[in-house]
Amino acid sequence: MVIRVLLADDQRLLRAGFRVILESEPGIEVVGEAADGLEAVDLARTLRPDVVLMDVRMPRLDGLAATERVLALPQGPGQEAPRVVVLTTFDLDEYVVRALRAGACGFLLKDAPASRLVSAVRVAATGDALVEPSITRRLVERFAAGTPEGAPGERPARLRGLTERELQVLRLVARGLSNAEIAAEFVVAETTVKTHVARVLAKLGVRDRVQAVVVAYESGFVRRGEAS
Repeated sequence: MVIRVLLADDQRLLRAGFRVILESEPGIEVVGEAADGLEAVDLARTLRPDVVLMDVRMPRLDGLAATERVLALPQGPGQEAPRVVVLTTFDLDEYVVRALRAGACGFLLKDAPASRLVSAVRVAATGDALVEPSITRRLVERFAAGTPEGAPGERPARLRGLTERELQVLRLVARGLSNAEIAAEFVVAETTVKTHVARVLAKLGVRDRVQAVVVAYESGFVRRGEAS
């Protein structure tokens, strides 16, 4: 399957650079380029890309508002909303925090190596997320700072459907551990961990690991500094 990508960035040279990197990879096709947020939404509607690489700061409509509109586009039978990966120059951009809450599957720094860009597109297309674990924790902690904490030992209401092992998995995901690292922690096969993660996502009603981490913080299950 060819992964169809839409590039949204107001800098033409950056778009050109991203295009060269992505189109040199097998199975990836850049189907369009947008110079601002409104154009990104329009092209996402007409081109139906699998992945949108979305810049944060663009004219006419910023990347946050564009992300919300792209993910809210009506889908026909058998269609899925594009996966949005936010591109940013700053690893603690306030827009990125809000974009993750809006449903973006993660974000990538613009100065990331080419291999990271390609990996982000491939991972996003599979329905997962690619975000640096340490940055994920810092981002989520920032907007979860004001979340009320429940009583010690009390399981948050949203997590009551999870088994003890699934809660353990969620806590390790919130710490930024990969499936392989979690498998090593529990001394089980990586496929077993993948199954646990899939069940956690399904029970929480979220699309990917980033959103699961958001729930872990917002519910008070993982508290600030605990997952460092």
